[in-house]
Amino acid sequence: MRFFLTIGFCIVVSLSNAHAAPDIDSLLQQLNTTIEKRDVFLKEKLARIEGYRRQLGKNDSVRQYALYNAIYEEYKSFIYDSAFIYARKLQHLARYLHDPGKIAAARINLGFILVSSGLFNEALDTLRTLHTPGLTDSLRAAYYFLRARTSYDLSDFNRDNFYSAQYTRQGNAYIDSAMALVRTDQPLYRLMKGLKHLHLGEIPAARRAFEELIAQHDLGDAAFAVAASTLSFIYVYSNEPARAKEMLIRAAIADIRASTKETLATLNLADMLYKEGDVHAAYKYVKIAMEDANYYGARHRKVQVAAVFPIIEGKQLSLVESRRRILMFYSTIITLLSVVTIGFAIIIYKQFQKLRAAEKTISDANHVLTETNHQLRDANKIKEEYVWYYFTTTAEYITRLDALKKALELKLMTKKLEDMRFTIESINIKKEREDLYHNFDKVFLKLFPDFVHAFNTFFKEDDRLVLKEGQLLNTELRIFALIRMGIHDHEKIARILDYSVTTIYTYKTRLRNKSILPNDEFDKQIMAIRAL
Repeated sequence: MRFFLTIGFCIVVSLSNAHAAPDIDSLLQQLNTTIEKRDVFLKEKLARIEGYRRQLGKNDSVRQYALYNAIYEEYKSFIYDSAFIYARKLQHLARYLHDPGKIAAARINLGFILVSSGLFNEALDTLRTLHTPGLTDSLRAAYYFLRARTSYDLSDFNRDNFYSAQYTRQGNAYIDSAMALVRTDQPLYRLMKGLKHLHLGEIPAARRAFEELIAQHDLGDAAFAVAASTLSFIYVYSNEPARAKEMLIRAAIADIRASTKETLATLNLADMLYKEGDVHAAYKYVKIAMEDANYYGARHRKVQVAAVFPIIEGKQLSLVESRRRILMFYSTIITLLSVVTIGFAIIIYKQFQKLRAAEKTISDANHVLTETNHQLRDANKIKEEYVWYYFTTTAEYITRLDALKKALELKLMTKKLEDMRFTIESINIKKEREDLYHNFDKVFLKLFPDFVHAFNTFFKEDDRLVLKEGQLLNTELRIFALIRMGIHDHEKIARILDYSVTTIYTYKTRLRNKSILPNDEFDKQIMAIRAL
């Protein structure tokens, strides 16, 4: 369902779309023509982004924020990784500006990207930290709309009768709050109204809302694609396949013109054509859907495409194989004819070679897809385990170096191995430990980039920890970083940091006593600091 892909809290008004209803063949031809111009639309988008980038660093912070936001808007349905980076840049700059509105908007942008990529828990963690009182109506509406979209997506993703119903009720409650903050004459109001009716099962009312949205407002390509995709779903539900196909084609055309990669319009169109028996066209569009999913980079979108791609690919392969057998049959018959038909047989053979090459290309693509899915399954496990494994291995290595140095010094003292003194002097245990701590700091802050800021919020302004230039973490922060990683034993922490147990206890006690939090709450709040 395309409406789960993109929320429209900032629907862009642009040139009017033609909403007449030409025949399906004409629309498909228009889609094919638009597909041929994909590179043109892509270059235009990249040129816009590059234009914004060239202006970075030449303005004050407020203008810089506006440029970051413009780049984010270009990337948010285009490339997930880049959109995520600029969402984070917006957060950092908003905090620097101390502007509550910009901080809230940046956090909403980050939540939108996380939802679009299927990282629902991370999105909810981000949005729960946002306090709506004091925000403008437009920001509150955007926040509530994003919470509604998240609940609807979870309902669709969960597909459990009990939990899906709960998520749907949550989504409806949030969308009511958003609608109360938007004027009824705005396109966004009709979009939200249609979504609410749809999730309440009020199909006729949802249909009217989206038909009015398309008919009465000049929507930009991105906004029109959202509305058309949703209306297509409603037509399918209403058993109007022709109109559903028309809306999907229009949505796919609009997505391509907008260079939108976070989309399911082409995938749903491919699925519909496959069910109608048009395997060739279905395979053409499902490949485009796969390219878009890989380009955008969202994991759950790749999984959705992967669920359909092998089915259509398998049917395409069957047709290719069937065609191959037919060609072989005719070639056998033709070889029995006169010498005049030999030329025709050669042509068939060449065609056969092309089919085999196409079959190999398809098989290779399927292999790459399978490998990608394996990598996605392994990614989370690696993220959870590699920090502790790396740190333990390095700590053990330093311990062995220390033991080696002591043993060598003993031999030198007894004058048994005089020639090894140079080796002993080259071993710098202090530097090895400093390197170990520095590497740990980098890895830890990659996982917990807001740790220092969050930690300092537990103290009064005068008691907050200030790092030296070039310093990532100091000893106090490093102790609590180890605790956040799950190491609570004082003896282990002391052994890792090369301090006595008493020293570790003293550091912890001193910081707890300075904190504005009760002692029994301090460690709980440390463990509550969220990873990226």
